[in-house]
Amino acid sequence: MTPTGLYSEAEQLERKLVNAGLETRLALQPSVSKIVDRMRQQGMEVPSRLRRLDAALCEDAIEAQFDNLPV
Repeated sequence: MTPTGLYSEAEQLERKLVNAGLETRLALQPSVSKIVDRMRQQGMEVPSRLRRLDAALCEDAIEAQFDNLPV
């Protein structure tokens, strides 16, 4: 995919995530991480807002794994 296409796809995901609930955030997290990885592999600069978004989504996914653990 071209750099412009990756940036465009990332922006579309960002728009979907604005005010999204946890379920939507968890569903879109793998897509955001894949785009960030593809940008890095192609030597593109990953915008800081996208890096922060990816980190926050990964954190949400990790926390969600522990929500259902018995105590």
